[in-house]
Amino acid sequence: MSAQIKSKSRVRDKGEVFTNPREVNAMLDLVKQETERIDSRFLEPACGNGNFLIEILRQKLEVVKARYKKSQWEYEKNALIAVMSIYGVDIMQDNVNECIERLLTLFTDYYKNLYKKNIKEDYLEIVHFVLTKNILCGDALSMKANSGKPLVFAEWSFVKGSLVQRRDFKYEQLLVQNDKNTLLGDFIEKPIKTYPLTHYLNLKENTND
Repeated sequence: MSAQIKSKSRVRDKGEVFTNPREVNAMLDLVKQETERIDSRFLEPACGNGNFLIEILRQKLEVVKARYKKSQWEYEKNALIAVMSIYGVDIMQDNVNECIERLLTLFTDYYKNLYKKNIKEDYLEIVHFVLTKNILCGDALSMKANSGKPLVFAEWSFVKGSLVQRRDFKYEQLLVQNDKNTLLGDFIEKPIKTYPLTHYLNLKENTND
C-alpha cells in the first residue's frame, strides 16, 4: 500500500504518513453501507490532513444530493447531519487545520454548485464551526489534547425540525472496549455537558464556545 509524506523528520518523529486516495476508497468500499448512511458516525484517530474523512464526506454528500437537492432546506439539514457525523484527531495542528479546510472546501463546492443564487454564508459558518468541534488536535492514544486536557467531542442531534441538541463527551467515553480506537454505535455514556436546544443557524452563538 503506497503512502505520501510531508517530510522525513515528521515520519521519524511522529510516524506520519498519508494514505493515497486509491487505497482510501478501496478500504471504504468494505463499509460502503455505512458511508452511504448520512448519519453514520466515523472517527479517524490519526486523521492527518483528512484523506479518509474527505472521501467519507464526499460519499455522504452524494447521497444527500441525490435525495434532497430539490429542497434547499432538506439539503442543508441533511448535509449538516453528514458533517456532524464525521470526527477526527491528529497530533499535528497544521494537519488539523488543513483537514478542516479541505472538508469545508468540499462541502462548500457541493453547496454552491446546487444553489448558486441562494447561498447562505451564515450556514457555511455553522458548518465550519461544527468541523472545529469534530476535528481536534491531540493524541488519540493518551486521549488528551496537546494542552493536556481530555479530548472532548460534541454529539449533534437534530430534534424538532430545525433545532439541534449538542452534548459533549470525553473521548474516552466513546471508545468501544474491545476496539479502543474505533467509534462504533451510539453515544451511551453520560455527557459532561448538555446545551439548550438551538436552531442550527445559531449553534455558534448559543454554545458559549
